[in-house]
Amino acid sequence: MDTYKVKDVVSVIEDFAPLSIQESWDNSGLCIGSPDSPAHSVLIGLDCTPELVDEAIEAGADMIVTHHPLIFSGLKRISPEDQVGLAVMKAVSAGIAVYAAHTTADKVIAGVSGAMARRLGLKDIEILDSEGDGTGLGTVGNLPCPMTAEEAIRYVKEKFSLKAVRTSRPVDVPVKRVAMCGGSGSSLIGKAVSSGAQLYLCGDVSYHHFFTPKDFMIMDIGHYESEIEIVAILFSLLKKNFPTFAVRITENIYSNPVFYF
Repeated sequence: MDTYKVKDVVSVIEDFAPLSIQESWDNSGLCIGSPDSPAHSVLIGLDCTPELVDEAIEAGADMIVTHHPLIFSGLKRISPEDQVGLAVMKAVSAGIAVYAAHTTADKVIAGVSGAMARRLGLKDIEILDSEGDGTGLGTVGNLPCPMTAEEAIRYVKEKFSLKAVRTSRPVDVPVKRVAMCGGSGSSLIGKAVSSGAQLYLCGDVSYHHFFTPKDFMIMDIGHYESEIEIVAILFSLLKKNFPTFAVRITENIYSNPVFYF
């Protein structure tokens, strides 16, 4: 088995999703470990939970790559009574490096929102909130054929394997154009309206945002549900670049903290 360093893995990820494009409030990148530490095996998940770190230890992985950052804001204390603190303690104790590709993977067309658009089979996919350099948050594209609002709701539920969705009042016009942003996307509602979309998909939509303009509707498909495909994307990326390297997706992939009954 070939031996690499943490920085070799980081380099491949950042060629795909450069650290320089992350949002100012984000904390993508290497949050635990040294770039020069050896990396024999990588475990990939959406969230770096204590359970994921335990799985990495059991599997012999010395690096974890996730979408959501383990350390998102400043830690004032590190305690095993706190989920983040416990995960940090476990990773540091085991010598496991932890890397997150968060808004970096959100802002490339091959990342989170692009995966959402491809799952729906959209055509003429563009970045929703373009920064002018081929990157930006969200995507927008055209459905293969126009649908009624009810047909569009069923279509999205089927493509994303959803038990339920939350929507604003269904529109009375054909749904031809769909905008989307993985994760918390309420900040891009205005962009979605301006893009000419009849439907906007994202997660974490608050009550008042469901009061939508005429001929425009919002569908909250869930934060986790909108982003989970990035795990497979990161896996394919690393597997392609390190064909003899031990790269695996967590067996406990369902880390969604939201439960549906």
